Formats: sequence, C-alpha cells, structure tokens
Amino acid sequence: MAEKTRTLQALKETGVVAVIRAEKADDLVDVGRALREGGVKFIEITMTVPGALGVIEKAVGALHKDDVYVGAGTVLDGETARLAILAGAAYVVSPVFRADVIAACKRYSVPVMPGAMTPTEVLDAWEAGGDIIKIFPAGVGGPQFFKDLKGPLPQIEIMPTGMVNRVTAPQFIKAGAVAVGAGTELVGKQLIAAKDYTTITQNARDFINLVREARAK
Repeated sequence: MAEKTRTLQALKETGVVAVIRAEKADDLVDVGRALREGGVKFIEITMTVPGALGVIEKAVGALHKDDVYVGAGTVLDGETARLAILAGAAYVVSPVFRADVIAACKRYSVPVMPGAMTPTEVLDAWEAGGDIIKIFPAGVGGPQFFKDLKGPLPQIEIMPTGMVNRVTAPQFIKAGAVAVGAGTELVGKQLIAAKDYTTITQNARDFINLVREARAK
C-alpha cells in the first residue's frame, strides 16, 4: 500500500486531527505522545508555531515509531508546503484553497487538505486535487451546513475545523464529515503550558470515542 493511501486510511479510521497552536515548541513531542496514548494519531502543527519546520522535523523523528502522523497546518503557499514535506510532514492542511499548495503536495504524493467555505470553493478545491476538503471556519454553518453540502456533493470528503467540541464533533460526523479537526477543546495552550498530559490523553480518548459512537449510530 502506498504511503499516501495508508495515511488517508489511518485518518479516516481514527477520525480525529489534533490542531496544535503553541507559543513554545519544546513540549510538543510530549503532547504528541499524550495524544497518541488516547488514540489520536494525527497531529497538525501549525505554521504559526515559532520555528514550525524544526518542530515538525523533531516531532517526526521522535513520534514516527509510535505510529503518529505529524502534519503541517496553516500552510498558505506552495513553497511552505514543499519545505514542510521535506521536514517530514505526513500531510498538509491549509485554511484556504491555493492551487500551488495542492500542486506541491501532489508532486511529492503527500495528502493535502485545502480549506474552503462555499460550495463553489469546496468543488474547486476537490477538482484541483484536494484529498479531504477542510471546511473552515466550520462554526459559521455548523453541522447543518455539512448535511446541506453532502446533499449535492456526496462524493466530496469533508472535515470541519473551528468550533469542534464534545457536542458538535459527533454532530459533524453524523452530518457526513470523514473526520474532525479539534484544537482548544482537545489540546489547548493552557494544558500544554501546564504539562497536563493526563488530561490531554483523556481528551483524546473522549474525542475518539465520540467519533466512534457517532459512526455506529
């Protein structure tokens, strides 16, 4: 099985991406281990983290053996996508649709999740080669918007980021989301600063169970 196919399959199986925005990079490997202990294999390190490329490289080296997929988030251009991939990013996520980001990821056969909001943007991003379309900010339309999108566009795989919490996560899954991207509710800055890895692990376990239960209903 190709690495890209394996990555996408693992994402769809687990259904949760942890979006990490932090001011300090030092603790992110420990955060990654705490998330993995709770069942979350996908960690998105945003380009807003200081020295993000170095953080990704370090995290990949430390967490790869633990079956953790470290990705790059908030990628706004093709060159940043390329640098993130060379640093070891297993996938690339953007809050917007940029054709050069998708092209760079296709060139290296790395999964890409471009951002979109309107039905037109969603279709454009999908036709350009997006593997999963990130609906952002998902809190604007909520789960009902997902249900409405899936009506005329059932073939497009979508994932919400923004306003994903314990209440909305299962609602998004039931409305057709292939996975959810969770930030503060899963691994907020305060938990990272406090090194509260026990709570982070429990949060991860909670989100994994919520997604699993929502899919079973």
